[in-house]
Amino acid sequence: MQHQAKKRFGQNFLIDEMIIDRIVDSINPEKDDCIIEIGPGLGAITKLLLQSTRELHVIELDRDVIPKLLFNCRDQGTPVVHEMDVLKFDFSTFRKSTATQKKLRVVGNLPYNISTPVLFLLLNSRDDIQDMHFMLQKEVVDRIAAQPGNKTYGRLSVMIQSYFKVTPLFLVPPHAFSPAPKVESAILRLVPNDTYSYRIKDHKLYEDLIRQAFTQKRKTLKNNLKNLLTSEQIIAANIDPAVRAEELSIDSFLHLYAQLS
Repeated sequence: MQHQAKKRFGQNFLIDEMIIDRIVDSINPEKDDCIIEIGPGLGAITKLLLQSTRELHVIELDRDVIPKLLFNCRDQGTPVVHEMDVLKFDFSTFRKSTATQKKLRVVGNLPYNISTPVLFLLLNSRDDIQDMHFMLQKEVVDRIAAQPGNKTYGRLSVMIQSYFKVTPLFLVPPHAFSPAPKVESAILRLVPNDTYSYRIKDHKLYEDLIRQAFTQKRKTLKNNLKNLLTSEQIIAANIDPAVRAEELSIDSFLHLYAQLS
């Protein structure tokens, strides 16, 4: 069954079988996993996940695509469909409602216009997640994986790296989709990691600090953080108040956070 891609949903359907196989191999699904796929589309990845796992849930906003998704998956099984906006899905409550309450494995092809909000939503459910595999625009993956001093290093980089091990896996060219997007995509793996997060006792306070630090990237920490920290407190964290946020490592941000908490 065919489906006309809708621009308002940012739909680009994966059609390259080699790329599809490579993505599923990277996920490495097992039969006892509880997998949630965001934006399954016509089921290119869903079909293969159904062959390997007993509990597969999909979140799909486009009601017109759902019958075609189920039709395309009919030989492998039937995923549980949640017809809704992913930004309204409560991952933590959902985990508590499952029979095994196993940690969730989240996968999906995230449209550019919602990728950052979805990542921050999942960040808030990090304790309920085993791992995540996403297809994103390459520039978003570059931002997430960026290191201090890189022009793409920012709030998204710091927040995700503070809680997850970030592993860019491989690129996906435009011709792997129908319709072909105008940009390259990339596959990203995120795994919860306590290397830094054990030092963060108040997530909201830490999030406020990072947001404020990057409010105006051209301004110094002294200016951006004036409502949170004094210059003396910044110096006490062994940081020069005249530097910009993009120059700081996550460890440095945690020293600033310690001054707050």
